[in-house]
Amino acid sequence: MMKSRMNERSGFGARLSVGVFCLIGLSQSALKAAEQPERESAPPNVIMLMSDDQGWGDVGFNGNDDIHTPNLDAMAAGGARLDRFYAAAPLCSPTRGSCLTGRYPFRFGILAAHTGAMRVGETTIPELLKKKDYRTGFFGKWHIGWVKPDVVSSRGFYSPPSHHGFDQYFATTSAVPTWDPTVTPEGWSKWGNEAGEPWKGGFPYVQDGEEATENLAGDDSRIIMDRVIPFIESNADQPFLATVWFHAPHEPVVAGEEYKKRYSKFGRLRQNYYGCITAMDEQIGRLRAKLRELNLEKNTLVLFCSDNGPSDGLAKKGVASAGPFRGHKHTMYEGGVLVPACVEWPGVIPAGTTSDVRCSTVDFLPTIAQACGVESAIKSSLPIDGIDLMPVLTGADPDPDRDLFFGYRRLYQGTDGKAIISGDWKLLQEAKKSGRRYLFDLSKDPYEEHDLTDEFPERASTLSRKLAEIEASCQRSRDGADYRY
Repeated sequence: MMKSRMNERSGFGARLSVGVFCLIGLSQSALKAAEQPERESAPPNVIMLMSDDQGWGDVGFNGNDDIHTPNLDAMAAGGARLDRFYAAAPLCSPTRGSCLTGRYPFRFGILAAHTGAMRVGETTIPELLKKKDYRTGFFGKWHIGWVKPDVVSSRGFYSPPSHHGFDQYFATTSAVPTWDPTVTPEGWSKWGNEAGEPWKGGFPYVQDGEEATENLAGDDSRIIMDRVIPFIESNADQPFLATVWFHAPHEPVVAGEEYKKRYSKFGRLRQNYYGCITAMDEQIGRLRAKLRELNLEKNTLVLFCSDNGPSDGLAKKGVASAGPFRGHKHTMYEGGVLVPACVEWPGVIPAGTTSDVRCSTVDFLPTIAQACGVESAIKSSLPIDGIDLMPVLTGADPDPDRDLFFGYRRLYQGTDGKAIISGDWKLLQEAKKSGRRYLFDLSKDPYEEHDLTDEFPERASTLSRKLAEIEASCQRSRDGADYRY
């Protein structure tokens, strides 16, 4: 259905775009320009944006001509497009934890969705920024701990945003419908819900410890942004962190009629999926406009990425897209972990920057810590797996030398997916009971079509040893080496 270059492998080799990791820094010069001049020396405000299950190919700046994402495209053009940006895992919860901690999920113990929760022993971005008197807010899908203390479940435990450095929050534990999030949509019968019934009790959002009951109808991305904008306005005269994790376009994926009409030439699934993404993009545009209105955009670092590749079912139906890459959510192939990402910080990151340096969600914490001047507050007892990306984004160090590790584990189902990228080489262990390993040269084979294990056995052996060393280090962290008991 897409008439775009993302489906044309011959045109992709030069781009390998991974695009949606948008860092926009926000400053404390938060009164309008007429009222107060911008303070150049002020620490930047930070906004972290994340979509849910949005594939690499589900955005305009990666070549999709069908889905309308003008605001994300403008962010990518106004800052840096990261063409090889990876989620730390091929599914939501582990990746989300990596964004806040700068550590691999295998270190902090969230190896899959609904398994455990964020430990208070971890140091998070909001905890670091509060040392410099930042105001911190979380908005959207949390999914690294329950947000309601009286909800008892067989997996996971109560660990809301307020336990991890956020002053304010408006959050759900996990997924909600992307339109009318309190009601199970038509045609949906999974997870014990029937169409028309209340979604997870009818009030899935918790705001600062209290169940939210108002302004919960219509587009979920708009519902979230309705809480983000007042937070920014009320904290515009001091540095702040706003973490905004949208539910879109995670299933149940539903779009309002006005958004579906924009895609009337497509079938129902695409109307909902494309419309949902456009609705989210519209709210990102609303946010960017507010930053300009408050004269904050030049001292604001904003990050946007997806948490993993596209939904298994929607990708297999050809609705969601990983572009030309192999795989999707829950797989260790590029399509499962390579995600759209871009960064914007006017006056600091040159507009039109593109980078093919491989980077990851574990890089958020060190990048933000350095930009905000709190890197010295990172505990030496906590190994940090990420790197500061500002030298990459500004051209000072265009090619940092480091390896990247990815993982996803549910042993009771025989799931133990792992991968390591070292240089252009990738060793991958499938997230299946077979646990078969493959070796790929991504510089020549970005679509992972040719297993080179037999051709380069020494290379495969070397990467296997590196993988084992990283995993052993992560297990020591997970078992308590990094925390004081």
